[in-house]
Amino acid sequence: MNPQSTPRINIAIDGPAGAGKSTVARLVAGALKYVYVDTGAMYRAVTRLALDAGLRPDDERSIGELAGRLDIRLLPGEEGQRVLVNGEDVSSRLRSREVNRNVARVAQIEAVRRRMAELQRRMAEAKGVVMDGRDIGTHVLPDAELKVFLTASPRERARRRYLESGGERSGVSLDQLEREIEERDRMDREREFAPLVQAPDARLLDSTGKTVEQVVAQIVEWGQALTRTNSAEEK
Repeated sequence: MNPQSTPRINIAIDGPAGAGKSTVARLVAGALKYVYVDTGAMYRAVTRLALDAGLRPDDERSIGELAGRLDIRLLPGEEGQRVLVNGEDVSSRLRSREVNRNVARVAQIEAVRRRMAELQRRMAEAKGVVMDGRDIGTHVLPDAELKVFLTASPRERARRRYLESGGERSGVSLDQLEREIEERDRMDREREFAPLVQAPDARLLDSTGKTVEQVVAQIVEWGQALTRTNSAEEK
């Protein structure tokens, strides 16, 4: 299918920590010739800048004010998506243990979420966007044509994080990562503003036991079916 000959849609991929959203969303975007928007990287960028400024993760007022001053841009790069904050490339500084431990608290701050949602909606105005996060289909892009809730068991998600962080060399046990993921799930579900929930019209996709290729193929198939339907309706 020629991506230029059919109407483009927006795809929202939500789900808990470690479900593989970023990898899947990036590959889906590549397959459909769409733009990938890594919203998790945006929250990590706010967290990184807040920590650099010496702010406590629970200092909601100061971090909210900081977020309001940040211009975050996502650009394609040779080694993946580049994250620029006020013109500075911070991509290499977003996956540290320090950021991992604090990003959930920062992401709970309402002022931060409002600012990030504002930036994310701007990115999606032209359509043809694949965006992943925890509240994309419910809050950021409630009108997205395709919504997917991607999940996996806590143990499976912990195993993936364990391998990503270098296994035994990371100094963090699989059990510890599982506990951290379960705590992150709890915080995401219980936050007052834009909590993690499956949108009523989202398609549930459990990736436990599935390869990345299988998950990507399923979402691409759904996306192509929707674009064919939209194209037929326009004729």
